[in-house]
Amino acid sequence: MVNRIIFWTGFGFVVRFWQLGIEMRPFFTRQALWAYPVFGGVGASFGYWMQGVDERQTKMLQDSGSGHGRAEASAAAAAPSEVAA
Repeated sequence: MVNRIIFWTGFGFVVRFWQLGIEMRPFFTRQALWAYPVFGGVGASFGYWMQGVDERQTKMLQDSGSGHGRAEASAAAAAPSEVAA
């Protein structure tokens, strides 16, 4: 979980550097330093949210996959097998 949050925090910083590069403004000025924690925080929040989405989807897939496999196995065992010639 931490690696995703760190990655997206870094991505937020890179977006800020990219923005300033496109605008051809200096990277470090006293008036613009407040934006780096904001961009990093937004990136970290997105990473935290993505981790939750991933956990919920993984749990849903595991729950639906395990139940579906059991139903197929019991149906296959109950049905007589036919051999196609």
